[in-house]
Amino acid sequence: MTGVPASAASASGGAMAKPNPQSKAQSKAQSKAQPKAPAKAVAAVRQVSLWNIANILTMVRMLLVPGFVVLMLWEGGHDPAWRSFAWAAFTVAMITDLFDGELARRYNLVTDFGKIADPIADKAIMGAALVCLSTLGDLPWWVTAVILFRELGITVLRFWVIRHGVIPASRGGKLKTLAQGVAVGMYVLTLTGPLATMRWWVMAAAVILTVVTGLDYVRQAVVLRRAGRARERAERVAGRAGQP
Repeated sequence: MTGVPASAASASGGAMAKPNPQSKAQSKAQSKAQPKAPAKAVAAVRQVSLWNIANILTMVRMLLVPGFVVLMLWEGGHDPAWRSFAWAAFTVAMITDLFDGELARRYNLVTDFGKIADPIADKAIMGAALVCLSTLGDLPWWVTAVILFRELGITVLRFWVIRHGVIPASRGGKLKTLAQGVAVGMYVLTLTGPLATMRWWVMAAAVILTVVTGLDYVRQAVVLRRAGRARERAERVAGRAGQP
């Protein structure tokens, strides 16, 4: 016997067993009232590190340029063994070119450094190979001039129309890059017989693609600039019409 009435004991036990609905409602209201960090703010906290895999591949490609030049010109530039080493360095550089941009876009690793360094590294390795080959007399200078003029010209075009939009990379441009890489790689190696003849045709195809895609970029740049200027004129006219 505890001296506590059974009704009181059962009432207290029921009160302990059943949660208070009012307290539940208050806790929910308090949790809703707590401010939550917006999604944009959370995303802004995440900053892409400079030392990501895409940028590291770009840096490796830039470091390979002087190494390639040394290997290419060592022992007068015509030793098959050293040319093979130079070809290996060139091939590694071209392979990193295929992967760094794709990795940056796929895993959201795009940085300002990558935007600037990636095209510079691409043109540096290709330009170094072309100049070395022409200096050694293995490739006519006019071929080197056509390819380099196109690459530098496209860069100027991109800056010319950048306020109106971005010229997207086309399939023809990617095919041009592949053809140039294969052709230059074949010229870096000391080839004889049918392979030496084949590399001439591959280089011819690369030059044709270089010129055709270059003209297409010029057309896109002109169309983009005209559309951008027309849009600006329309906005100015609309702004004047809206003035009291």
